[in-house]
Amino acid sequence: MTTSTAPATPVETTVRYQRGDFLFATARRALLAQGSVAAVTDTDPRRLARTVAEELTGSGVPLAVGTLPFDTGPDTTTPGHLVLPRTVHRAQAEASTGAAPAAEDLPAPTLTREVPSEEGHKANVRAAVAALRDRGLRKAVLARALELEFSSSVPVEKIVRNLARGNPRHFTYAAELPGGRTLVGATPELLLSRAGDSVFTTPHAGSMPRSADPVADRANGEALLASAKDQEEHAVVIDYVVEALRPFCRKLDVPPAPELVSTPAIWHLRTAITGELVDRSVTALDLAAALHPTPAICGTPTAAARDLVQELEPFDRGYYAGSVGWVDAAGDGEWAVAIRCAEVADTSMRLYAGGGIVPASDPQAEFDETIAKFRTLLGAMGLV
Repeated sequence: MTTSTAPATPVETTVRYQRGDFLFATARRALLAQGSVAAVTDTDPRRLARTVAEELTGSGVPLAVGTLPFDTGPDTTTPGHLVLPRTVHRAQAEASTGAAPAAEDLPAPTLTREVPSEEGHKANVRAAVAALRDRGLRKAVLARALELEFSSSVPVEKIVRNLARGNPRHFTYAAELPGGRTLVGATPELLLSRAGDSVFTTPHAGSMPRSADPVADRANGEALLASAKDQEEHAVVIDYVVEALRPFCRKLDVPPAPELVSTPAIWHLRTAITGELVDRSVTALDLAAALHPTPAICGTPTAAARDLVQELEPFDRGYYAGSVGWVDAAGDGEWAVAIRCAEVADTSMRLYAGGGIVPASDPQAEFDETIAKFRTLLGAMGLV
């Protein structure tokens, strides 16, 4: 952990995201954090939450921002990483992220690699379906990566602004990672928010690509809502979230069925769950640590699903399918699921997309789902 003496100052003004900042924005509001008073890293998310709460107490710093990795198991080597920023800006999202540049302002990649290939991913889906039966799993989530290389530095600021403007229903985020990479994305899924004793979460599970044809598009949405496979996938996630929150809440309000929601690229099934905390000392980061990883991005049972994911995927997820957000000194905060994202280095980036595998999963449909999900980032880059 590194420290300095100058406290962070909340600022109500208009500023623009620059690489190195932390951004967490919706269509209604944006949080932009700059600089670092202290940084806290830990591979144990629950211990990380305790340390962050201690650092915030009496420090004069209003909040901490950062990321949790996908793998928070006992053997992980990838730490959660939070920063107590020097300056915090709150403003309208569009004012903070700036106007979207023209797509032609963004460079085209000089090299593209799919990891794994189409056939490799389909083989992984078939292996996962077999493993569900053999290992007693209800669900596993498999991802693919798209690796892009450029002849010049990746214009992170432009990509972030395009993400914010093109995905107004999403949480657009950008966070610096240990080692100098930047995690950027626009996720539709709120892991949880806490305000006082109120808890809110919107688990997403079950997906179908959008169509440019309005009739076909609506049919896709209706097919998703009627899909037994996707309803099963969604129910697995809701069961997990309810059981994870139950020890912390005196009451939970869980709708009897999911609702159909859309992003520019994907139809989703979503359930909005509200709860009331028993103990206000439980912070938003405590709750994020308790919930993550949900079956929406890992599978269930968690440990066995995580093992299967790591066996089949030919890469380390790092902070993809982790969580990104903020927590303040009062314990309030918001944490989103870090999907529809990329890790960006200087002249390269790796995009991620995945889908939930249940016994009824079809390899071709699962591959097509990853292609649709890549469009969030590729669209912000002017590549689709």
